[in-house]
Amino acid sequence: MDPITLLVISSPHYPFLRFLDRLPQPVTVHTGNDLDFLKQQAPDADVILNGFHDGSALRAILPLAQRVKWIHALSAGVEKVLSPELIESPVPLTNGRGVFGPALAEFAIAGMFYFAKDLRRLIRQQEAARWEQFDVAFLRDQTLGVIGYGGIGKEAARLAHALGMKVLALRRRTPSPENDPVLERSFTREQLTEMLSLSDYVVAAAPLTPETQGMIGGNEFHFMKSSAVFINVGRGAVVVESALISALNQAIIRGAALDVFETEPLPSEHPFYRMENVLLSPHCADHTTGWMELAVNQFIENFERFRNGQPLEFIVDKQAGY
Repeated sequence: MDPITLLVISSPHYPFLRFLDRLPQPVTVHTGNDLDFLKQQAPDADVILNGFHDGSALRAILPLAQRVKWIHALSAGVEKVLSPELIESPVPLTNGRGVFGPALAEFAIAGMFYFAKDLRRLIRQQEAARWEQFDVAFLRDQTLGVIGYGGIGKEAARLAHALGMKVLALRRRTPSPENDPVLERSFTREQLTEMLSLSDYVVAAAPLTPETQGMIGGNEFHFMKSSAVFINVGRGAVVVESALISALNQAIIRGAALDVFETEPLPSEHPFYRMENVLLSPHCADHTTGWMELAVNQFIENFERFRNGQPLEFIVDKQAGY
C-alpha cells in the first residue's frame, strides 16, 4: 500500500501533534506553518490537516495542492477556513464538530445556574464573611431558547430538558414534523423575536455565516424578557456586541454568560471585564481534559475511513458554511 502524504498546517511545537503517532501506516507527515515550507510540500499532499490555525496558510497553498483529496479542520468553526476557492473546489472539507459540543453545553448550563442561584452574590458574601440569606430561582419550568440546533444546541437542549426546562429552538430550515422529545416547539428565522420573547434563557450556538453574522442585535434584545439571560457558546460575531453591552447596562436583560467575542483576545479595557452581570470565559469553555486528543482521535478515525475508501464523516456543507 502506498503511503498517504499528510500535510499538517501547524507550529511544529503544538501539543496535539504527538497524537498523530497513532495514524495508520504507511503515512508520510509534513508539519509546519512557514509559508515557504508549506508551498513546497503542498503539491505532494493527499490530505491537508488544518490545525488550530486561522486558515490564511490553507488559502495560500490551496492552488498548489493539486493532488489533495481531503481537507480536515480540527476546529468546529470553519468560517476562517472557507475561502471562495475551497467552496468551489470538489475537495471535501471535514471538521471537528461533535468533539466540543458536550463541554460547551455544560458551560451553557453552568451559566444558567450562575444566574439562577446568584453565585456571584454567594462568592461576594463569602469573601466578606457576611451571612445574608436571599431567595434563588429554579431552572425547572423555565424556558430555554436555542439559536442553532446543531451538535452544541441539541446537547444544551438535552441537558436543560433533563432539568425540567421547556426547550424552544430556532432552526435554519423550515421545521418539518419530527419526533423530538426534547423540543416543545421549533421556530424559523422569521419567528426569532417571538422565540426570544418566550425565553428565560437564550443559548446562541450558531455557526458564523453571512446569514448569522450580527443576527442578535438591539432589536432582538428588546424583545427579550428583562429577567432573561443571554449565553453565547457559538461565535462572537453572531451578536452585535455594542448592542449587548447596551442591553446589559440598561437592564434590558438580566445578564450574559459569554465564551466567544467579536475580538479575541478580549482587550483589557473592554467593558465586559467590569460588568457584574456578565460571566466571562476566555474562549476555553471547551478546553476540557483531553480535548486536543479527542479532536485528533476524530481525525484519525476519519483518516482510517479515507484509507479504506469509506465515506468520510463530519463533512462540512461548504455552501451553508458549517
